[in-house]
Amino acid sequence: MDEDLSTSAAPQPAGDPAAQPEQVRTGVAGVDEVIVAVEELEERPLEEHVGVFEAAHDQLRRALDAHEASGDQQPSA
Repeated sequence: MDEDLSTSAAPQPAGDPAAQPEQVRTGVAGVDEVIVAVEELEERPLEEHVGVFEAAHDQLRRALDAHEASGDQQPSA
């Protein structure tokens, strides 16, 4: 039950491709656009981050609302 966390890999340099996290894609164009915008935050000035998160929230809410309105819902467990 106890995990030895001391054997974790050393941090990779930022330029090392192995250090890049796996890109998440959903296959839903609108959602994937939001993911890309959030992934690119590191390249944007800090002052722009709030606007990107607000836009992301709005776009994801609209996508979820559209999904629910289409009646394409998963049955609850």
